[in-house]
Amino acid sequence: MNLHELTKIKTKKKLRVGRGESSGKGKTAGRGMKGQKKRGKVKIGFEGGQLPIYQRLPQKRGLGNINNSTKITLTTKQLNQLPAGSTVNEKTLIETGFLPKNKARAKVRVVLKGKLEKKLILEIPVSKKAKAMIEKVGGKIIYENPA
Repeated sequence: MNLHELTKIKTKKKLRVGRGESSGKGKTAGRGMKGQKKRGKVKIGFEGGQLPIYQRLPQKRGLGNINNSTKITLTTKQLNQLPAGSTVNEKTLIETGFLPKNKARAKVRVVLKGKLEKKLILEIPVSKKAKAMIEKVGGKIIYENPA
């Protein structure tokens, strides 16, 4: 490593306000002319006694339900795209593109729609009718209920 190969670290000096008119931020120190904001402390979001926007729009407050998870349903017809004899779990569904990577915590379930023609080993929740179809073709369902 040589001196010319080091990355440059650019730092900016803190602007000292109220240090003379020629400094650019002197006299009123960027606070403007008269008023409450010039003279004292004002709470962030204070609107002069008017009901603040964060109280006027209560539905926008907070982050929402953190326990909310998206539900994705797969059909038996879609499972025909997978190779015969393969194991179907959340990891393989992400690899094959059935599940997006950002929806890794999504609840996946297989339902009956269309005909299944391949033997598959499923490790995800399956509906009763889809289970009958999979077992009829010769597939297995290895789903341990996490609850």
